[in-house]
Amino acid sequence: MRIALIAVVTLTAGLAFASSAFAQRPAPGSGPVAAACQDDIQKLCRGLEHGRGAVRACLETNKAKVSPACASALESTGGGPRR
Repeated sequence: MRIALIAVVTLTAGLAFASSAFAQRPAPGSGPVAAACQDDIQKLCRGLEHGRGAVRACLETNKAKVSPACASALESTGGGPRR
């Protein structure tokens, strides 16, 4: 009985920590790159879907054409999850 209680407490704590980690991720299209590159996205990557890396790939491909603020955001953030 005691082992079962310890297992339940451990599992509950693990789920609590995991859910808080997921809650910290910004929604697709709302992170720092999306904010800094909004005009560049409209100009260079119109119609691409946020959240699967297509917009970021487009911006990286066109890095020489993006604004300085957008280039800085691209260099100071990771690529995000790849699916």
